[in-house]
Amino acid sequence: MTHKGRIFFAVALTTVGLGLTACNDGEDSSSVQESPSASAPASSDPGSESPSATPDDDAAAPAGGDVAAPGTKFKIGDRAVLPFSYGTDKKGTIAVTVTAIEKGAEADMAPFGAKAKGMTPYYIRMKVENVGGTDLSYASLRLRGELAGGGPTGVILIGDLPGKCDNDSAPRDFATKGASYETCSLSATKTEPIAAASFDEGDAYSDSPVLWTS
Repeated sequence: MTHKGRIFFAVALTTVGLGLTACNDGEDSSSVQESPSASAPASSDPGSESPSATPDDDAAAPAGGDVAAPGTKFKIGDRAVLPFSYGTDKKGTIAVTVTAIEKGAEADMAPFGAKAKGMTPYYIRMKVENVGGTDLSYASLRLRGELAGGGPTGVILIGDLPGKCDNDSAPRDFATKGASYETCSLSATKTEPIAAASFDEGDAYSDSPVLWTS
């Protein structure tokens, strides 16, 4: 994939929205939107991005092991079984294993343009398994980074860095029990390091996410 998307980050005492273009093929663009407070996580504009995992308390029943309770903490390399829904018609149970949280270089953020200056990227690498056996083909999963001191980064990146962190969607055959694929979620920070990966999809996990730490 060669798409890039938006960067959202929280900046105190301002609600100014800025736009910019940073393309390497003439088609892709990146923009920056600033939210009112750095104390609250920034949220993306739902009308500007592709469908993502959406909250749904009626996801398929647990399969392949007990579903992780909200707030559960895992170590990198551990497997967590989670309810999952994507769009309006794809619901099931998945298992996620975060295999690494890798620190990138500030220079890696160049495709996002000048507004990414000073940001350090982190690459959350994971394996995703279909443990419920429902059709989840082409679904997309993203995990968020959390700071070493706890709490969100204040930056939400929509897009990826081709060749460094490709956020691949599930393949067509991710529709049967046991199917798996590997993908990467891009996160970034301007402050302290990112030390955890967070799953916060659905009402049950939005306030008490599942975390993977080193």
